[in-house]
Amino acid sequence: MEKRWGVDGGKYYGMEEKMNITDQNIDGGKAFDWGRTSDNYARFRDVYTQEFYDRIIGRNLCMNGQKVLDIGTGTGVLPRNLYRYGAKWTGTDISEEQIRQAGILSGNMNIDYHTVSTEELDFPDDSFDVITACQCFFYFDHERIAPALRRMLKPGGQLLVLYMAWLPFEDEIAEASEELVLKYNPAWSGAGETMHPIIIPEVYEKDFELVYQETYPIKVHFTRESWHGRIKTCRGIGASLTEKEISAWEQEHLKLLTETAPEEFAIQHYAAMAQLQVVK
Repeated sequence: MEKRWGVDGGKYYGMEEKMNITDQNIDGGKAFDWGRTSDNYARFRDVYTQEFYDRIIGRNLCMNGQKVLDIGTGTGVLPRNLYRYGAKWTGTDISEEQIRQAGILSGNMNIDYHTVSTEELDFPDDSFDVITACQCFFYFDHERIAPALRRMLKPGGQLLVLYMAWLPFEDEIAEASEELVLKYNPAWSGAGETMHPIIIPEVYEKDFELVYQETYPIKVHFTRESWHGRIKTCRGIGASLTEKEISAWEQEHLKLLTETAPEEFAIQHYAAMAQLQVVK
């Protein structure tokens, strides 16, 4: 990984090309690129509540000098919000635009950012106490990364998988917004979430043991503007549609919210955590 530039004590690295991702198990194979929505992602995807972070700290993770690698870091939401607890953070993401925004938003925080796919990570053995994967675990090639994550973790190290999603069957505003996403992107496979534990592929059983798992309901506060931005930055809209399609969707979604939602509201979500420990 070649160093590209530094930002106020942290640093981030980059690759030149945009990263279109395709997977037949996601959105019917429709290509998406988070870099296309990075500007809005930086504004509208920092939505995790303090309870979400408290539950991480409650597991004695990501704190007190621990060396933590956040894979699929996006705009660095997890490192930035947990930075104050004293861990030394590194963040990686396949999208150069996401990493650029992460560096800007991190300001004077000493967080190292790298543009690299998780499958190509090459940090030395025993580099980290904790590796986190928030909102991204299901995108990875687990046959490739499971042994690599084990190698990069110290003996007894922890792999923490995190997820949060709105619940369309329990929230009318979320349901209506989701239906509109499907109108413009019928193949979008992010619809219809229900509360369930994180599924850990069997390949992890060789080197890890599941030591803790939980799911819990959580309400997230939004305004019309911030909810509109949150939906726009979902994979089914901002990361995959054309500018013309996004513009048409925006007009319809804003009209929908004006007619059906108050200026401020809470959306019912659920959050999930799975903590795996390296087998000694």
